[in-house]
Amino acid sequence: MRLLIRIFLFLCLVCLLANCEKDDICVAGNTPLLVVGFYDFEDTTSLKDVSSLRVRALGFDTSPATFTDRSDQDSIGIPLQVNMASTSFIFISNSATDEDSGTETGVIDTLTFNYNVEEDFVSRGCGFVGNYTDLDTTRNVYSTDWIKRITIAESNVNSSTQVHVKIFH
Repeated sequence: MRLLIRIFLFLCLVCLLANCEKDDICVAGNTPLLVVGFYDFEDTTSLKDVSSLRVRALGFDTSPATFTDRSDQDSIGIPLQVNMASTSFIFISNSATDEDSGTETGVIDTLTFNYNVEEDFVSRGCGFVGNYTDLDTTRNVYSTDWIKRITIAESNVNSSTQVHVKIFH
């Protein structure tokens, strides 16, 4: 009888161990950021810092947490909306707050990034990530533009390791 109990317990243990799965931990499943590089308008191969850069998504009161607000940057990563076909951003060079009125000062340009979203299944733990294809941009032109030209360096956004958009200033 003891032998049967031991065999039964052994079989139960084998069944339990055979049914174990790996934990659903997501290691590499982030939707990529749009990487924007800022280049010198006259020397188009040289990165050039934007002084006191602030970027705001249109309709939001805060800057993306992917870079330091109002800092000198030569490239940034910004998130695109996965549930929309476009995202608009306000790019502000020499950003500051007027102490008397509390309003934003600096030179402002508004860019809209248009794209298609393709969902890619990574794993059970990560779920789906959004990749962007057919990236294009339009901008509102003002008389005080600090952005001179924009080019799309990579129209498919599937990683955050390369520059997708080049802004010349």
